[in-house]
Amino acid sequence: MTNTLGQLALVVRDYDEAIDFYTRVLDFELLEDTPLSETKRWVRVRPRGGAAGAGLLLARAATDEQRRAIGKQSGGRVFLFLYTDDFAAYYRRLLDQGVTIVRAPEDHPYGRVAVFADCYGNLWDLIQPQPPHP
Repeated sequence: MTNTLGQLALVVRDYDEAIDFYTRVLDFELLEDTPLSETKRWVRVRPRGGAAGAGLLLARAATDEQRRAIGKQSGGRVFLFLYTDDFAAYYRRLLDQGVTIVRAPEDHPYGRVAVFADCYGNLWDLIQPQPPHP
C-alpha cells in the first residue's frame, strides 16, 4: 500500500487575492480554478517543480469561525514548510516581493532556514536541506 499527502486546505479571505499572492509573489503554479457554485471554487496551487509534493487547496472562508482562522490555522506556529534547492535566490525573491521575514536565515544541522509570513500571516519555513552525508 502506498499513501501520499496530496494537498492541504488553506483558509483564505478571497480566492483571487490568494491566487495572486501564491502565483505572483511566491511563484507557485495555478493547477486548477474550477467554479463549483456562485460562491465556491476549487482552487489548487503548488510550488513550481513540485510535482511530487503536496499542493494547497485555497478554501475561501464561508463562516465567521472560518474567517477567524485565516492566518492562524496553526495557532501562531510555523504551519507550512517550503523546500528549495536555491535558498539564496528564493530568499531574494521574498525580499524583492516585500514578503514579511519573521526570522532571518540561520544554519542548522538539517539545513538553512528562514521564517516568512504569507499574505494572511501564516508562518512558513523556507528550507534548503543539507545534503545527506555518505
